[in-house]
Amino acid sequence: MNIPLLSPGALDGLKVIEMGQLIAGPFAAKTLADFGADVIKIEPPGAGDPLRNWRMIQDGTSVWWQVQSRNKKSIALDLRSQEGQEIARELIKTADVLIENFRPGTLEGWGMDYETLAKDNPGLVMLRISGYGQTGPYRDLPGFGAIGEAMGGLRHLTGEEGRVPVRCGISIGDTLAALHGTIGVLMAVYHRKVNGGLGQVIDVALNEAVFNVMESLVPEYSAFGAIREPAGSALPGIAPSNAYRCQDGVVLIAGNGDSIFKRLMEVIGRMDLGQDPALANNAGRVARVSELDSAIEAWTSSRSVSDVLDALGQAKVPAGRVYTAKDIVEDPHYRAREMILKQKTRDGHEIEVPGIVPKLMGTPGQVRFSAPGVGDDTDAVLEGLGFDAKRIADLRQRKVAA
Repeated sequence: MNIPLLSPGALDGLKVIEMGQLIAGPFAAKTLADFGADVIKIEPPGAGDPLRNWRMIQDGTSVWWQVQSRNKKSIALDLRSQEGQEIARELIKTADVLIENFRPGTLEGWGMDYETLAKDNPGLVMLRISGYGQTGPYRDLPGFGAIGEAMGGLRHLTGEEGRVPVRCGISIGDTLAALHGTIGVLMAVYHRKVNGGLGQVIDVALNEAVFNVMESLVPEYSAFGAIREPAGSALPGIAPSNAYRCQDGVVLIAGNGDSIFKRLMEVIGRMDLGQDPALANNAGRVARVSELDSAIEAWTSSRSVSDVLDALGQAKVPAGRVYTAKDIVEDPHYRAREMILKQKTRDGHEIEVPGIVPKLMGTPGQVRFSAPGVGDDTDAVLEGLGFDAKRIADLRQRKVAA
């Protein structure tokens, strides 16, 4: 396979072996790959990563796969076989980073515990993402992102008071764990380079990654015995900040800064509220949040979303519409920021995909090549380990590789 050579990325020269599947591990590897890391994904022969068949399928492959696995190479190895495990270990010897999101103990059962791997590669950085972490009484329980969201405290807050909690709409537990794992990898690689040359294990639990972004949840309980409850679209303890109905949709308005609040009240024709000394600070506004929300919605409900946003934009009041995928794709700001990219699949389709975050001005991320088919790079990767054509053909015939 010919891969075009582009300008080096921030992580050019970093070699990553990805042994994960579905979302958490692969998302971390994808983030590194977008910035130039050489990511080699190990997946089982045949069907490959199950994500290939998730959600909407185009020519036998999920379009989600095209985003999650861009900039990666694929080698198909049967890790259930001893020979497949030996090949994986040879590959890991050459790597800077190993990423996996299997249940704890899986790699140990394959003879790939960190201590064993580090004997041959003492600089190895190993990212391990699992439901509950590598230690603790829950380590052996199966854990998915949804369970991590529940245990991390997020699901309790999603939804409306008195109703069953709802999913936020995406696999946020997995992606939060992936992003925490990516940060861990970058810190460990930096430490290895600057402070001593040794690698280390990064242990990320899905529930802990969710818990880490739960703001003041525990301090509020510790100090006041307060348990934060679901509040629908409102921002509890901050006012006014909510979703408000318009004639043709909904707008989100964040009028909770002191000066912003006054400008908002002026726009909606309620300077009686804007000049009320009792509402000059957030504490006073929170005490009368229902009154404020009613006043704002009385104004928005007789206007279109566009009219509301135009008026609030002129007054410099933060507000926005609730975007669908169609809105995102058609929005000129997304286009101007290169957050919608055209990407060709290996089947020849051109699809639009999310751009790359964050934006580095000197070494920006880029889509260097499209997501691979199962085992597209098996020959090239094995040849890089010194395998000749005869041995590779033998491995294929015995279904150790594909």
